[in-house]
Amino acid sequence: MSSFTRTGGGFRIALAMVAFIGVFVVTDPVTATGLAPHEAIARNILRELVETDTTDSTGDNTLAAETMARRLLEAGFPAEDVEILAPAPHKGNLIARLRGQKPELKPLLLLAHLDVVEADKRSWSRDPFTFSEEEGYFYGRGVSDDKDEAAIHIANLIRLKMGGYEPRRDIVVVLTADEEGGDFNGVQWLLATHPEKLKAEYVLSEGGGGVLLGGNRLANEIQATEKQYQTFLIETTSPGGHSSMPTQDNAIYMISVVAERLRNYQFPVRLNPVTRAFFERSSELSAGPLRSAMEGVLREPPDQESADFLAQTPFYNAALRTTCAPTIIEGGHAENALPQRVTLTVNCRLLPTDTRDHVQETLQSLVGDSASISRVPANATLPGFSMRADVFDAIEKVSNSVWPNVPVVPIMGPGGTDGKYLRNVGIPVLGVNGVFIDVEDDRAHAADERIRVVSFFEGLEFMYRLTRELSK
Repeated sequence: MSSFTRTGGGFRIALAMVAFIGVFVVTDPVTATGLAPHEAIARNILRELVETDTTDSTGDNTLAAETMARRLLEAGFPAEDVEILAPAPHKGNLIARLRGQKPELKPLLLLAHLDVVEADKRSWSRDPFTFSEEEGYFYGRGVSDDKDEAAIHIANLIRLKMGGYEPRRDIVVVLTADEEGGDFNGVQWLLATHPEKLKAEYVLSEGGGGVLLGGNRLANEIQATEKQYQTFLIETTSPGGHSSMPTQDNAIYMISVVAERLRNYQFPVRLNPVTRAFFERSSELSAGPLRSAMEGVLREPPDQESADFLAQTPFYNAALRTTCAPTIIEGGHAENALPQRVTLTVNCRLLPTDTRDHVQETLQSLVGDSASISRVPANATLPGFSMRADVFDAIEKVSNSVWPNVPVVPIMGPGGTDGKYLRNVGIPVLGVNGVFIDVEDDRAHAADERIRVVSFFEGLEFMYRLTRELSK
C-alpha cells in the first residue's frame, strides 16, 4: 500500500492530472425520458454504484469511490476538495467538500456507505450487480442499502455546485467502506486516523426513511438512536455414548429446554426519549386498539396488556425492549452417537440504556446451571441519542414541503449503523433520507433488492432541499 492512499494527497494530484488531460470523461447512457437533468445524473450515478461490486469478499470499494470522484471533478470541484483515503487496498473512503462562505462554522456532513452485503446470485431472478428498471422499481444490490443515499448525496452536491449555490457552512459528503462488515470500517478508521475530516455540526446518515403501507405514505421516520448488537453462545454438554443405549442426560434435550425458556421470556419495557416520542407521535396517527395500546405503554409504569398487544408486531416489540433471538444451533458429531456438546447462538439487540452484563446475567438466570454462556466479542460503542430540536424542526419543515400530510416521527433503529461512532464522540447524527420503502416488501439485504423509482426521485428532492436548509 503506497503512502498516498493513506494520506489522500497523492491521489488528489493524480485525479487532477487525468481530469486535465481528459482521460476521465463520464459518458452517461440514454436514460428514461421525462427526467430532469439532475434526476438523470442521479439515476446514472446509482447505476454506476450498483454495477460496481463492493462486497467484502470480491468487491472494490476504492473503485466505487474513484468513480464518484471523477463525477465531482468533471462537475468542477477542485482536486483538493475531493479525497480518497484508504487503510487497505479496495477499502477506499471518499471525502468531498463544497466550501461555504464561513469556514469557521462546522460543516454539515452527509454520510453513506459504499459497501453492500453479499449477494447469493442463486437466489436472485436477475444479476444483483446489473442495474435495471422494471415496472416502476429500480433493482440491484444496494439500491436500498445504501447506494441510493450515496447516489443522492453525490448528485445533489453536483447540482448545488453547478447551480452556483454558496452555503454558509461547508457541505461534506463522506462515502465509506465496510459498514456492512469487514476489517476496515471507514468511519471508525477515519475517526482514529483523520478525525478532523469528520468534524461536523450535525450529520445526516442512513437509518431513517419513509414508510409505505399499501402504497400509502404513513410517516417519514427519523432515526435518533439505535440498538446495541451482542451475540451470546449458550452451550450444553453431556457424556455422550452409543445411540443404541440413550439416556436422559442428552445435550440436545437440555438445549431444547433452554430454547423454550428463551422463547417464553420477554425483557421488561423500557422507554427512552426517542421511543417515548415515537409512541407519542404514532398514537396521534392511530385509532382503535392500536392507539389505546400506544397510550397505555406511555403510562408510568407501562400498562402490561398494552405492551403485550404491541409485542405482536415485531417492530413495536423491538421498540419496547431489549430482544434476544436464537439464530444458529450446532451440535453432535455422528448420527449413531449421543451428543457431547451443543451450542445455541443467541443474537441480542440491546436498548441504548441496557448493558451487556445485565443481559448476560439475565440469560444465565434463565438457563440456570444446565448451560454455560459466553459473549462473542463485539464493538461496545454506545449508540447515544440525537434529539437536537433545531435539526428535527428543519427536517419537519422540509418534509412538509414535499409531503404536506405525512408526519415526521423519530425512531430507534432496531439494527445498527455507523452513526453510533459519531454520536459517541459528541456529533449529532440523524438517520434520514426521504426514500419511502414498502414495509410489506422491504428487500434490503434480500434477493431482488429494489426500491420504487418515484421514491428514489422524491428522496433526491427532499435531501436536496434539506441539504440547503441545514447549510444556509
